[in-house]
Amino acid sequence: CRSLEEAFEASAAGADVIMLDNFDPEQLKKDAGVLKTKYPHVIVEASGGITMDNIADYLSPHVDVISQGCLTQGYRCLDFSMKLPKPA
Repeated sequence: CRSLEEAFEASAAGADVIMLDNFDPEQLKKDAGVLKTKYPHVIVEASGGITMDNIADYLSPHVDVISQGCLTQGYRCLDFSMKLPKPA
């Protein structure tokens, strides 16, 4: 979700996990607290722009999961082939 309003809408619709995406750390902490107060059963996930250098800024008692897209994105592709000679 890109806003608290979207998170409320998803929670009201029955979502079990709400991803708060691309929030700055302070807004994330505030909105995660509000969301957990209204929907304590949801799992709140923080994502977007989180690196090993700033991950501590996103820690909050209201955030259950922190995701890092850099684990699966942003790597260069390597194109290679493995040609083996036919056995004689």
